[in-house]
Amino acid sequence: MKKLPLQIEIVSDVVCPWCVIGYYRLLQALERFEYEVDPTISWLPFELNPQMPEEGQNLREHLAEKYGTTPQESIEARQRLTDLGADVGFTFNYSDDMRMYNTFNAHQLLHWAAEQGKQNALSMRLFEDFFGKRKNVGDTAVLVEAARDVGLDADRARELLEQQAYADTVRELEQLIAGQGVQGVPLFVFNRQYAISGAQEVATFEQQLQQILDESEPG
Repeated sequence: MKKLPLQIEIVSDVVCPWCVIGYYRLLQALERFEYEVDPTISWLPFELNPQMPEEGQNLREHLAEKYGTTPQESIEARQRLTDLGADVGFTFNYSDDMRMYNTFNAHQLLHWAAEQGKQNALSMRLFEDFFGKRKNVGDTAVLVEAARDVGLDADRARELLEQQAYADTVRELEQLIAGQGVQGVPLFVFNRQYAISGAQEVATFEQQLQQILDESEPG
């Protein structure tokens, strides 16, 4: 059977829990879809907190300041995300001392990783580092270790981060994405033509895949 070619671009931040859940739901939809699909997945940069200082901020305090989230709402949200993560096979390991961090350097490294064919692996690793191990995904040492562990050149990764080699490129991409009206993540774009916003249910992704298939068939 001929495979359906599918370009999937995911606008995301590595500190966005819904991006993780949405990605795994997308994978489930691709696995369940009756027609064989040949997906190419790439990740595009979106910073949830571009002004976040280098030392970060307590996550619960951050959510209270940004969204007005109460302590009880925070507890309930964390439990919900933990349960949803378990449903798709991802572990959220929240704690009261967990911090939110600046992700601009992470996005630079991800852009370079795409050129090396390692972007998806690095993205997954950074999700796990932040949500599973509560690491500072803006820290150079953390990023270099992640790069090395997914098969990238650690010395080159450190050099690129120290030189801020992809800073302008990432900022231009972020501005382009914002200019297209994107205000939140995740956003899943299929073949530059169809889009799904948010961590929708698996069935929603399946319906989108079916629409793409139907409209790609002649006649």
